[in-house]
Amino acid sequence: MDWKSFISAQFWNDPISILAGEDKPLICEGCEAAVIFKTSGSTGWPKFIVHEKRSLLLSAQAVNEWLGADRHSRWGLALPIDHMGGFAILARAYQAGCGMVRYENIWDPQGFTQWVTEESVTHTSLVPTQVHDLVGASQSPPETLRAVVVGGGRLSEHLGQAARDLGWPILASYGMTEAASQIATQPIGSLKQSFDSSLLQVLPIWNVSSDEDGRLILSGDALFKGYLVSEGGNMKFEPRLAVNFVTQDRVKISGDRLDVLGRMDELVKILGVLVDVGEVERRFLEISAGRISSEKFAVIAVPDERREHALIGVFEGEIPELCVREYQQTVSGLEQIAGWYRVDSFLRSSLGKIRKRELAKLLDLADPS
Repeated sequence: MDWKSFISAQFWNDPISILAGEDKPLICEGCEAAVIFKTSGSTGWPKFIVHEKRSLLLSAQAVNEWLGADRHSRWGLALPIDHMGGFAILARAYQAGCGMVRYENIWDPQGFTQWVTEESVTHTSLVPTQVHDLVGASQSPPETLRAVVVGGGRLSEHLGQAARDLGWPILASYGMTEAASQIATQPIGSLKQSFDSSLLQVLPIWNVSSDEDGRLILSGDALFKGYLVSEGGNMKFEPRLAVNFVTQDRVKISGDRLDVLGRMDELVKILGVLVDVGEVERRFLEISAGRISSEKFAVIAVPDERREHALIGVFEGEIPELCVREYQQTVSGLEQIAGWYRVDSFLRSSLGKIRKRELAKLLDLADPS
């Protein structure tokens, strides 16, 4: 598959549909001129999200304008193109009419930095795992690099600031496949300030609100067209009928500011009280003051006969006893961790996300503290 075919006018003007990352036409009644993305649903079963090429280009234009990317820019691709984060860069390069290069080697922070320098990359997108590796290797970017959008997971305050201290123009973002990538992103002007992951501004193409449970409600022309679902062994297109898309992400909205609080499925009951698992995880990382990376730690909830759920902390590598003691002495009873485990390595998605569902199933194979 030649990725260069996806930054040509022939592809974007062609009525054929494809599965992201593949160049073979996909026959899809009702979803012509589309790119289809395979993603994991909330149940863990894969689903297929259908985007018109038009919606991808609308998002690309909004992101390019937000980041100041134009025909004189050079997008660098270091993410897989079978996911929205990578494919969106192809759309941005085409929409801006600018140059684009792809990092073809196995991920390596030193090699990536050298590549960015040699190729005079001005804009790129990374995931938190990659930022962690760049900081760990004490790499500094070239002056040509103007913006690094970080998505695919929340970037911790410590890691974001550490990257900026090394000179990386890190911009935290929040997006989803259904929205053709970015919904809210830190403005370019924030690079002159201390890193603040809650300082996300909604891109102008989106209308946002929230329901009584705090779930984000999203509308805009770059929303997905519908789903491909399996029916009797065949794939059937189901169009999105509602104007508004109700997500499963809890948010706080203040004008054009968006603070992502966590997912609805991270709320669990402990002794009858709702506890936010994601917030517990962030609290531990905050107390660790950078001694533990978000890429090496996860909190999951497991069923408990007496308490309904119990919180479990899992580390990739050794358990940091000092951080554990400090955390347990600081937090309230409901946020106490019932058990601490270690694994040699986390199961991760191709974008580096920790697969928490699989992790819960594998805890019997881990070494309890």
